[in-house]
Amino acid sequence: MFSRILVLCTGNICRSPVAEAMLKGGLPGKAVESAGLGALVDHPTDPNAAELAQQAGLDVSQHKARQATTAMFRNADLILVMSEGQKARVAELDPTASGKTMLIGHWLPGRPDIPDPYKKSREAFAHVHQLLEEAVTAWLPRLK
Repeated sequence: MFSRILVLCTGNICRSPVAEAMLKGGLPGKAVESAGLGALVDHPTDPNAAELAQQAGLDVSQHKARQATTAMFRNADLILVMSEGQKARVAELDPTASGKTMLIGHWLPGRPDIPDPYKKSREAFAHVHQLLEEAVTAWLPRLK
């Protein structure tokens, strides 16, 4: 049902590249990409996020941030965002994408937003990484 999944965050250097790697690991054969709604274009994954990803067996070493486009929205079967604000922003940019845009934390108790750890402590990154693991684990059986 969902063959092409787009994961969005703000800068595309902290949350979405890690979530992309997690989803790719659990969904072989599916096209999973990430981008940012205010991307730090061509920047690599934030060092804290990259280190936590590596410790979890994920490879984000080749990641380069890219700006989300309406073409990406239209190509995706499912768009996963980190917050209600990002969900609203996708709908502003492309109203036709609103029906296929969901929170990555949708299946977690309370449906939490995944906070942005950018320029915060390593502990903040670890908390976000844990939330992403829980969110992706909850999504995987629904996407296979």
